[in-house]
Amino acid sequence: MIDTHCHLTFPEYGGRVDSVLADARAAGVFGAITISTTTDDAQRALALAQSHTDLWCSAGVHPLYADRPADWAAMREVGLDAKCVAWGELGLDRHYTEPPQELQRAVLAEQLAHLLAWRAEDPRLDKPVVVHCREAFDELIPILRESGLDPARFVFHCFTAGPREMRLLLDFGAWVSFTGVVTFRNAKDTREAARLAPPDRVMVETDAPFLTPEPHRTVRPNEPRFVLHVADALADLWGQGRAEVRERMYANAQRFFGTSPETVRK
Repeated sequence: MIDTHCHLTFPEYGGRVDSVLADARAAGVFGAITISTTTDDAQRALALAQSHTDLWCSAGVHPLYADRPADWAAMREVGLDAKCVAWGELGLDRHYTEPPQELQRAVLAEQLAHLLAWRAEDPRLDKPVVVHCREAFDELIPILRESGLDPARFVFHCFTAGPREMRLLLDFGAWVSFTGVVTFRNAKDTREAARLAPPDRVMVETDAPFLTPEPHRTVRPNEPRFVLHVADALADLWGQGRAEVRERMYANAQRFFGTSPETVRK
């Protein structure tokens, strides 16, 4: 297993990333991808990933951080490193009123344009993209479709919507990733949507420090070791064996992100 989306640069993990990853390994979670929210955070995430064999990172600007200065040259530099396995997280968030949608859209457009140009410049910069989409499927999917990037290289992380939104992203051709929300009994729409997701286009994550899954929902902060419970919840929803689904989720992460021991040795 691998936790495909967490935020180990956040202050909740200050000085204890080693123990967090050790606890994950003890639970059977091979590694994690720490996802950046700003270009400054991307540099911190890369430094952290470079110091741990079983940790990777992304580089991107989260829509809720669109009002902070972005250093695109620094982001490109992070992307050149083999330990950076994705761009993002990027997208739109309509749940909050700030930053305003106009600014979120402007930063998103600039970011997507850079990714398209960089991909043409250097094959090392052709990476999959982690998407943040909160209450914005109708607006965001057309933007991604028009970006010129391959829909199959996008993963909509932390899916918490319902069947309608699931159909939209699947018709677009993207992947989807689930968090501890799928373990919550009161998340009926999300659990129903998960039943529609084809297992070969699904990944699991914690989005730590947020959204600790059942049966550890009261534990704060969330940690990569708990991603097993997300996979097990999907197995139960799909009527499949838990061991089988855990293996599939690990294989999917390797296929999408290239996060394998062989990649590290190379």
